Amino acid sequence: MATIFYSIMGEGRGHAARARTIVEELRQRHRIVLYTSHDALEFLRKQYHDVADVEVREIPGLKFHYSEKRLDLLKTIREGLGVWWKQKKLVKPIANDIARDKPDLVISDFEPLVPRAAHLASIPVVSFDHQHFLVAYDLSSLPSQLQWWARSMRLAVWMFDIREQKTVVSAFYRPPLKAGYEQVVQVGPLLRPSIRTRTPSAGDFLLSYLRRQTPEPVVEILANLGMPIRIYGLGARPPQGSAVFCEVDENAFTEDLVHCHSVIAAAGNQLLGESLYLGKPFFALPEDKHFEQCINACFLKQLGGGDWSAIEHVKREQLEEFLVDAEVYRENLAGRRDEFDGTDAAVEAIESMLK
Repeated sequence: MATIFYSIMGEGRGHAARARTIVEELRQRHRIVLYTSHDALEFLRKQYHDVADVEVREIPGLKFHYSEKRLDLLKTIREGLGVWWKQKKLVKPIANDIARDKPDLVISDFEPLVPRAAHLASIPVVSFDHQHFLVAYDLSSLPSQLQWWARSMRLAVWMFDIREQKTVVSAFYRPPLKAGYEQVVQVGPLLRPSIRTRTPSAGDFLLSYLRRQTPEPVVEILANLGMPIRIYGLGARPPQGSAVFCEVDENAFTEDLVHCHSVIAAAGNQLLGESLYLGKPFFALPEDKHFEQCINACFLKQLGGGDWSAIEHVKREQLEEFLVDAEVYRENLAGRRDEFDGTDAAVEAIESMLK
């Protein structure tokens, strides 16, 4: 049995969901110690509060900031740089943990503190995330503005200073690798066991997962599409038009995802991957300044699985057209489940480092 330190970006649920899938595959053979913050900390503590072979520890982490329900990119970058500049001080307690627990391997899901502590003790590091697509993938099929953003954000990947011995990138799309990155391991999305084992059906309702900062006019459009829609992420509210608002509950959301007609939601890699695996037509609603999600949305359209609009500019007519074309998208996704499941390949890449 090996001891694995696994550090996870705390913003949002996608990183935590990916980590949970890997933990469930590894914990029967290894001891796992998770390091994270914010949303991921809350989610993972709830999952593993009474599991003997998995421990969850809190560390500082990057968080997205909003102003008037819009992503404040400058503040987010400024706060992130603050964490980066204080790395030396923040790394010390993690280095003490490494000296005490003597891990055999560190896995980093776009989290910089634990890898830095690992390098001080010569512990091997695997980078396993989505964000390294920015440096490793050929993105020439994207609009020029998004290509420019991807080039500029490579600096952020460099600043995280993960310096891994192996790079594994999880994404629902697989463009060619750039020259010099041929050793990067490309895997599909990491699926929760409750998704991998399910047989989907096309129900008579839509499913949506939205950030709390979603503009109210967007909620009104969704509520008046004329088709029942279950909206998660905005908390409990009275019904509005054809919409019911659901508290976040993993089991209920999973059931709805398996049996919904289509998905209209933010463009996170995790939810997109799970939806495409289940063959669900998807209309993506990235924030116009959340360029990573805009890239995800572009690849969704290129794959033929759906369409997209920046959430600040979406029109009712676009969503109505999406619903008209939903069966075309469903046909495009038929028979492609294996393309959207990278679980076994990811576990194999990690275990190879332990061998």
